[in-house]
Amino acid sequence: MFLFLFSDVTNTETLGLKEKVFIVRGLLKYMIPLAVVYFAEYFINQGLFELLYFPKSDLKHSEQYRWYQTLYQLGVFISRSSVNCVQIKKIWILAALQCVNALVLLLAVYYQFFPSIFIVFAFILYEGLLGGASYVNTFNNISRESSDSLREFSLGAACVSDTLGISLSGALAIPLHDYLCRLP
Repeated sequence: MFLFLFSDVTNTETLGLKEKVFIVRGLLKYMIPLAVVYFAEYFINQGLFELLYFPKSDLKHSEQYRWYQTLYQLGVFISRSSVNCVQIKKIWILAALQCVNALVLLLAVYYQFFPSIFIVFAFILYEGLLGGASYVNTFNNISRESSDSLREFSLGAACVSDTLGISLSGALAIPLHDYLCRLP
């Protein structure tokens, strides 16, 4: 809706800083949840994957990690391919669910309460499904709501969100990972 205010704009290069900021403010309803989803997602991937280890499993530690990565990517692939089947407007719900997922997996690392690696497999597949769904639906929604003349600028501006979430999670995941490794 907000992007149609500038529907008469034919070239985004003519937009001033004030107009661009106004457009970005309208995109925040998608950009903030996308950043949160990516923050939680990469917090799991960068800070917790390696620590979700099951020594009694038939899989070696390195094999467990590879399965985590494979299942995560499978979830992302499935959900990014599903936008024509399932469209989600309220991206914030995916952000909240991904934060719960990160919290559960953080507690699982700290307290080691999962009895089986297969439970972790399910959580990681779910993590990928949430992340992929958030990404594809964010950009699908922005594309549908943008006027033709602002679509490219709007999609480009929204790309900052996932990068911001990933970067912030890396900054937190590294010291947290080190802390968790020092626990008895």
